[in-house]
Amino acid sequence: MTKLLQFFVIPEAIQDKSPVHALKNRLDWGEPALTIVDIRDRSAFHTRHIMGAISMPMNELVARAGASLEFIRDIYVYGETDEQTADAASRLRDAGYQHVAELVGGLTAWNEARYPVEGI
Repeated sequence: MTKLLQFFVIPEAIQDKSPVHALKNRLDWGEPALTIVDIRDRSAFHTRHIMGAISMPMNELVARAGASLEFIRDIYVYGETDEQTADAASRLRDAGYQHVAELVGGLTAWNEARYPVEGI
């Protein structure tokens, strides 16, 4: 009789900078305690965004986050560029958010990995 061994890879904890595969692993694991924030303008968001992401344009970011996200929530943020993403993450950290990850490569890296997106 052959025994089948199954290995489960537990996703890594949130990091300051996160590759897209780390976020995808958490989503595949079924990790509900995270939020994906797209800081691009609404037009870009509606055209295409990471599946499950919410829109919080940069000019509304801190106010909208403060109205809807807990300070201990894991937040993955992405924008048009890694520099814009870093700026947004810095603003969230300065506002008191403790677990903010910059999604390295943003939507471009997500698309290149052929992960699911939404949009028109």
